[in-house]
Amino acid sequence: MRFVSIASGSSGNCIYIGSERTHILVDAGISNKRIEQGLNEIGVKGSELDGIFITHEHSDHIKGLGVFTRKHPVPVFGTKATLEEIGANTSLGEYPKGLLRPVLPDVDFAIGDLKVKPFHIDHDAADPVAYRVQDGRSSVAVATDMGHFDQYIIDHLLELDALLIESNHDVRMLEAGPYPYYLKRRILGDHGHLSNESCGRLLSCILHDQLKKVFLGHLSKENNYEELAYETVCLEIAQGDNPYGAKDFSIAVAGRDRMSEIVTV
Repeated sequence: MRFVSIASGSSGNCIYIGSERTHILVDAGISNKRIEQGLNEIGVKGSELDGIFITHEHSDHIKGLGVFTRKHPVPVFGTKATLEEIGANTSLGEYPKGLLRPVLPDVDFAIGDLKVKPFHIDHDAADPVAYRVQDGRSSVAVATDMGHFDQYIIDHLLELDALLIESNHDVRMLEAGPYPYYLKRRILGDHGHLSNESCGRLLSCILHDQLKKVFLGHLSKENNYEELAYETVCLEIAQGDNPYGAKDFSIAVAGRDRMSEIVTV
């Protein structure tokens, strides 16, 4: 199974996961041109996609959906409430609404030779989910846009081979920055985004010997930067109640304007 971030950040998200015969995206929050360019770089055509799994209806996760599905009639999966919001979003333009297909949190969904499990996250959207994807041997997950984590989240992220996890903001940068008060409260709240510190604490709960790659994703353009996210997460791991150090794992930041390395698990 291959796992690659085409783009990840507060301005747009799109992650590819695929086997030799099944190809899916998690989110389509960048332009159709960038989606197709990213797929081409890993040798996949847009017409070869088997599905697009949407975490929630915010623009940075669905921006390219209308153009892409007009060109390639690929099924679009999400929770019922998320799909209703997408269906009502006029900014996407006209596209075949019959492509929208609901999935249920905590219920496995088979697509080709992949098994996809959506699971609940807390974010200020209709019914947001993260996704865990398995191919029988390996498991990867995309988990962003979480205001906080709990044992339920931890349980769904155990025994992974690779992971893209949210490291959205530095709390001090956010508090001192130019955002209005209500937006700062939203981001810092239980239905907002994971800080660098919270990301590191969550990782400390799920690290294990077989974890091959961690991507830090969905970084805020205004309230974070790559070196700070990386160093803060590494420090939290070092201070965490686990036998590992950050150097025991391959950890990298997934860029908003560049593709990550291709991880094969």
